[in-house]
Amino acid sequence: MTLPDERYRAVRETRRFLQSLCSSSATPGIPKVIRSQALSLLRHYPADWDLELLAAAAPEILAQRLDPVTEFVVSKSRAEEQTKPK
Repeated sequence: MTLPDERYRAVRETRRFLQSLCSSSATPGIPKVIRSQALSLLRHYPADWDLELLAAAAPEILAQRLDPVTEFVVSKSRAEEQTKPK
């Protein structure tokens, strides 16, 4: 299950990845067609302020951080799964 904060980070990190593809110094050896496609996608990709607006409008879909109660429940659940024998 993907949580709202995980979605938020995935969108933010994908933007950073696309930005790195546009930089020949950050990612040498990437073909021009890939750089061009990354640049094209970034033109309409959400910026940080867009993500903040989206998170405020739909916190059940995107959230910078989970509320403390949800975070506690999720961390407890993950800890239990890690201790289960495989």
